[in-house]
Formats: sequence, C-alpha cells, structure tokens
Amino acid sequence: MDDEKRDVMARSDYFEELERLKRDTLRMGELAKQAAENAVKALVKRNAELASEIIRGNIAIDELEFDIENRCMKLLALQHPLASDLRTIGTILKIITDLDRISDLAGDIANIVLKIADEPFVKPLIDIPRMSETAQGMIEDCLHAFSTGDIKNLMNFSERDDLVDALCDQVRRELITIMIENPRTIRNASHLLFVALHLERIADHACNIASRIYYMVTGERRKFE
Repeated sequence: MDDEKRDVMARSDYFEELERLKRDTLRMGELAKQAAENAVKALVKRNAELASEIIRGNIAIDELEFDIENRCMKLLALQHPLASDLRTIGTILKIITDLDRISDLAGDIANIVLKIADEPFVKPLIDIPRMSETAQGMIEDCLHAFSTGDIKNLMNFSERDDLVDALCDQVRRELITIMIENPRTIRNASHLLFVALHLERIADHACNIASRIYYMVTGERRKFE
C-alpha cells in the first residue's frame, strides 16, 4: 500500500512538473518574441538603450533554456513518459532551441542598432517592420497553439513564411541597388540587409516550432517552410 501511495505521489509530481515545464516554455517564448519585437522597435526609433536591454536579456533566456532542458531530461530518465506526454517533452526540447535562436537573432539586430543608431538610414524602413510584424504574429500563434492545442492558426505558416521571404528579397534588391549607385552607403546598407536576413531566419525558426507543435498535437509530421 505504501508503495502504491508513493507511486501515486510520484505521478502527481510528474504531472505538476510537466505543467511547470509548459509554463516555463511559454514564458521563454514570450521573452523571445518580445526580444524580436523590441529589436526592430529599437532600430526604427534608433533606441540604443533598448538595444542594450535586449542584449542583456538574452542571458536570462539562455539560462531558462538550460533549466528547461535539464528538467526535461530528468523527466525522461525518471518517469519514462509514453505517448502524448513523450511528444510534449520532445517538442519542448526541440522548440526551446528555436526560441533561443530567435532571441540570439534579436540580439544580433540589437547589436546592429548600436552600430548605426546615430546614422540616417539609406532607405525608409517600410518592408523591415512588415517582416517583423509577420514574424511576431507567427511566434504568437505558435505559443497559442502550444498552450491550447488549437493548431488552426498554424495551417497558413508556409504562406506567411513565403511573404517574409519575398519581403527580404525585395529589401535585398533595393539595398544592393543603393550600394552599387553610391558605394558610400555600403556600411549602412549592409547592416540593414543583415537585419532583413535575421528576420527571415526568425520566421524560419517559427516554422520549425509550428512543425513540432503540429506533431505534438496530432502525432503526425508536417513540415512548414
């Protein structure tokens, strides 16, 4: 009887820890999303202080990723989860890597802000904020799907990723033309080009997350790209 009580308590602790892992993964997702949003906001407003905050904030995101990963590995080793719980833990282990990369890319954009915050832009920032808005929406829909199991907002991710890719190509063409016409713009234009490329990668990571969440919910594999 005592052994049965201990088993029940162990499983109860297991389910509580699994829910904590989900909450912490969502918290990491919100932090990564906020970092990506603030990075472009800092660029648009030439806000070096906000850019510095993003860079400092990446340390907390890295620590959270390490903590979540360790706790997932302990659950796998001690509880041997099956079926849907195993998919959930596997999904968490996968998506925290993508979330960490999103925050790293936000940090890369923030570093660019620090380099060019005092310089006029070689072109108006029109498509870069559009890329950011689309990517942020994708991350937000991923977090909602992870939290609720409702995946309907993931189904158009390929089209949204295509939009970000198209905007990135447009920015690239415009900036290359500007650099060819005026070599003195190369430094500023190349930094803006890297911002666009970083945002394209953020959307790619959102697609990776969506694919993992789709598998977690349905047990079927689907690639969003």
